[in-house]
Amino acid sequence: MSQLVESETSDSLVSICRTALGDSLRSVIYFTPDDFEFLYVRQDLDTGEDVESVKAFFVDSERPLFEAGPKYTELSTERQAEPEIGEYEFTIRIFSDGYIVPIIVGNRGVLTTTDSLDIDSFEEFAVALRRLLTDLDEPTSDG
Repeated sequence: MSQLVESETSDSLVSICRTALGDSLRSVIYFTPDDFEFLYVRQDLDTGEDVESVKAFFVDSERPLFEAGPKYTELSTERQAEPEIGEYEFTIRIFSDGYIVPIIVGNRGVLTTTDSLDIDSFEEFAVALRRLLTDLDEPTSDG
């Protein structure tokens, strides 16, 4: 697997996740429609091939959001949508012992896994991640 994201960006993404989610954070995975890269796995968790195949399944399960996210926004803001719910932001998958949270902007995404925690913790985290992912898509004056 090639490096998908620069080291500085990777550090920023992990920092946002660690700051917002604390010790409940299990893993951070950067992904695109075609590939993915582990950015962080908590030290007490196994990182063997079995875990990698499970995480690959999680990523593959979230890839349809690259197309569905914009469609949700389009449908939710149409005049005849009832009720108007606004722009799609992110998804939270709730399990008995934790969460999977994919956040997608454009053709980039970050998938996090966490232990159980207060669901309100995800709002600030999602806003910060979406901001950074949006900044990655904006052209720079250097190039």
